[in-house]
Amino acid sequence: MTSKSTILIELQYMPPVQYFVKLMMHGRVLLEAQENYIKTSYRNRCHIATVNGVQRLSIPLRKGKNNQASIRDVHIAFDEPWAARHWKSIKSAYGNSPYFKYYIDDLKPFFMYKRYEYAWDFNFELLLYFIHTIGIDIDVELTRKYERKPEKGILDFRGTINPKAPADDPTFKPHHYSQVFEDRLGFLPNLSILDLLLCAGRASKGILRQCILEIEE
Repeated sequence: MTSKSTILIELQYMPPVQYFVKLMMHGRVLLEAQENYIKTSYRNRCHIATVNGVQRLSIPLRKGKNNQASIRDVHIAFDEPWAARHWKSIKSAYGNSPYFKYYIDDLKPFFMYKRYEYAWDFNFELLLYFIHTIGIDIDVELTRKYERKPEKGILDFRGTINPKAPADDPTFKPHHYSQVFEDRLGFLPNLSILDLLLCAGRASKGILRQCILEIEE
């Protein structure tokens, strides 16, 4: 199901299912490490399912001109215990999910024991964790310079998976899996990869494959 093609995409905070479908479809990923931070994106937010519906988890950033700062220089703000709050929300939302007990020991340190100064470092370690845990076979590299237009042969997905203005994606179709609050909320598509992992466990990889729409030549 994967190809040897290369995609270029930005780093996000526990990205949605659609993001990981893109990883599944290609053999190599270039993470955009030279861009400037962009507001209202998945770079510092994700969406999970709670008893009251979809909840946004946002990483607070230190006040300043983040929108003009290099993505790897954006500092996390610790004026309030945001990480503990995120973990509390995750436990409340997924404590009764089928696979929470299997992954709690892996996930808890990210929020409760480690302290990341930069949002990039936090997001990058989480991304590698999900890639490894789900079993996605892909090479991950960081860009060394910013290219407005990448070289031929690289598929540019930067900014296409966006909470405010999602682009049409002819190769992605959400595939159903059982969710914790589906009986009252219905199926909520394209939430954070965290939702899929904690609800589907080892079946996550297969579900990602089912989300891929083949384009007829």
